Amino acid sequence: MKQIYALIVMLMMASVAFTGCVSDDGDDTDDTVDPVGTESTSTLDTVIARGSLKCGVKDSQYGMGYLEADGTYTGLDIEYCKAVAAAIGVDTIEYVLATGSNRFELLASEEIDVLIRTTTWTTSRDADLNADFAGINFYDGQGILVNTDAYATAPTSALELDGAKICVGIGTTTEGNIADYFAVNGMEYTAVNSDDAATAKAQFEDGSCDAWTGDMSAMVAQKFGLDTAAVPNSAIMPELLSKEPLAAATRDNDDDWNDVVTWVWFGMLTAEELGITSANYADANMSIPANDRLLNNNLGLGTEANPLSATWMQSVLAAVGNYEEAYTESFCTFDSSGDCLIDRAGSQNAPYWEGGLQYAPPMR
Repeated sequence: MKQIYALIVMLMMASVAFTGCVSDDGDDTDDTVDPVGTESTSTLDTVIARGSLKCGVKDSQYGMGYLEADGTYTGLDIEYCKAVAAAIGVDTIEYVLATGSNRFELLASEEIDVLIRTTTWTTSRDADLNADFAGINFYDGQGILVNTDAYATAPTSALELDGAKICVGIGTTTEGNIADYFAVNGMEYTAVNSDDAATAKAQFEDGSCDAWTGDMSAMVAQKFGLDTAAVPNSAIMPELLSKEPLAAATRDNDDDWNDVVTWVWFGMLTAEELGITSANYADANMSIPANDRLLNNNLGLGTEANPLSATWMQSVLAAVGNYEEAYTESFCTFDSSGDCLIDRAGSQNAPYWEGGLQYAPPMR
């Protein structure tokens, strides 16, 4: 028995010794391999070295991401991109068109640094795709826009759309949501698929589909931009088919970069809560600890090589203002009427103290 015990001990010691060894393959290179799925270099360091931020966006949705005739981009997603660039001290932003079907491929292949493009945070996207989600910059839900002239009697509810031809974007959560809704309610429909909003809009206007489904914010924006000669009468049905929290996304396991993208958004919300704006941040009362922390502390954000400056949030406010200012710029200045495309008051995107869902964790 003693001999057997001694043999076991010897084998265990040999195993430990073998495990602790590093093989020598004849060169002086580091044989350590990063775990699969980890980022060896933070995207933040890459962006700083490059001197520009590649932001994946939309270019066809008023209020969120829209390419104007003069070549400039507008919308809440665009304001978010500008805020991130300002926080890290980068002056150049390259806007890359990210469609519903290619956006995660662009992110995974490093053709974009961050995806800020009306993208819904879901379980499968979080777990299966090479992405981590960041700040939720807009709480949305799925809606349905209908060409009422396609029906003998104009529908007033999504429940009256049995047999409809519905435009739906490929690679979007709307595909699954519309299928679920019609199945649950015992109805049928024909999907008219499209790769992007421009194609779907053309299909809706030429009669290929008599209804169009997507984020409610998108349906409101698209209704505003319809060719009224092609579709003189349209209506958005009152039902919300889903929850659509629209969030920015970064690559998996790129924690320092994801932290920056997340807390830039929370910083804009916190500034609104504290009453700090683009117009008054320079005169803010720094004897108030919360003001001083927000405006004069990097709070640990950044990498060892590229920590954010202590005044990163001042740079954000100078570039885009707080959340309320960014929202107003995006949704309430699209024409000369002075009306907002989507009113914030009373919506889920109102601040929590007004009954909405926009809420920032403590910045300290």
